[in-house]
Amino acid sequence: MRISPTLTLYFGKHVLISILGILALLIGLILVGDAIELLRRAGGKPDATIGIVFQMAASRIPFMTEKVLPFAVLFGSMYSFWKLTGNQELVVTRAAGVSAWQFLLPPILCALLLGAIQVMALNPLSSILLQRYETLEARYLQGNSSVMNLSSSGLWLRQGTQDGQAVIYAREVRSQASDRIDLRGVTVFRFQNADDFTTRIDAQRALLEPGTWHFYDAWTFHPGQTSEFSSEMMLPTNLTARKIQDSFASPETMSFWDLKPFINLLERAGFNATRHRIHFHSLLSRPLLLCAMVLIAAAFCLKFSRRRRVSLVIGGGVATGFILYFCTDVISALGVSGGIPPVLSAWAPAGISLLLGVSTLLHLEDG
Repeated sequence: MRISPTLTLYFGKHVLISILGILALLIGLILVGDAIELLRRAGGKPDATIGIVFQMAASRIPFMTEKVLPFAVLFGSMYSFWKLTGNQELVVTRAAGVSAWQFLLPPILCALLLGAIQVMALNPLSSILLQRYETLEARYLQGNSSVMNLSSSGLWLRQGTQDGQAVIYAREVRSQASDRIDLRGVTVFRFQNADDFTTRIDAQRALLEPGTWHFYDAWTFHPGQTSEFSSEMMLPTNLTARKIQDSFASPETMSFWDLKPFINLLERAGFNATRHRIHFHSLLSRPLLLCAMVLIAAAFCLKFSRRRRVSLVIGGGVATGFILYFCTDVISALGVSGGIPPVLSAWAPAGISLLLGVSTLLHLEDG
């Protein structure tokens, strides 16, 4: 028989409210913990006021929501199934001829909806606020004027050109705005094709403007030729200040909608885009992972009343969810290191979790 629309809405509403309640509880705990840690770090920073600290803590809320959403779906689904089974509601539903797969459809649809909202709406908001958090952290807690920090060897950039590539080195970043970057002590190495060196440019200053690098007091060296001096010279570029800043930031600070174009840009410029590609596919697989958490919760909780040691069954479900979720870090590390293909490392946790939940339910259920 087909499950009625009323029963579908009832189960879906019940599970969704439980998930949102657990999510709110987890976010509240994380917010308190973040605020305490930031207050400790800001103890010796006179510019880091309480208002700045709470702005930073609030800016991390969407990002942490993304992190804990699979746990919220797992725990919320387990609590909902435990309550429905304890009230005999699922028993009566099964007695009426409704199979486990039919009354699991509303929770699965809720998980898909939450996953879609996370990818399309929550992730772009999270990336914006996380960039704000990193900017505030660099300014007030680390004493840096920019999140684009120089290493001990200076700043290195690379861009594609019409006939090859250009590697740009700068000893100092003087200023940085939304559309301009001012570099000092600049050296540019130009290559034709992949590795045929053609030109070296040494300049006192380089200013990134829309569509071009503007060099001042530049010496140009060609192999086997006399060096040439120019007070000003131009070099076309497809880099922008925002793209350079993003290349120094983690993939989590980029919106889902911007990741694919940025990956193409990195690969055209010769950069390694593996981390960004893994993050992009991890976001795509997130609805599937949330569905897997619902199935794992159902496999451990739908029949808990028929077993004697209820705490072990629920504890086993929680432990399984944690293991499956944290194994994503290991698989992701293998993908970044090149041990497995990046796409496989992103989709494997969700796929394995889903197969585990489906196989367990097929073993336990008769409908």
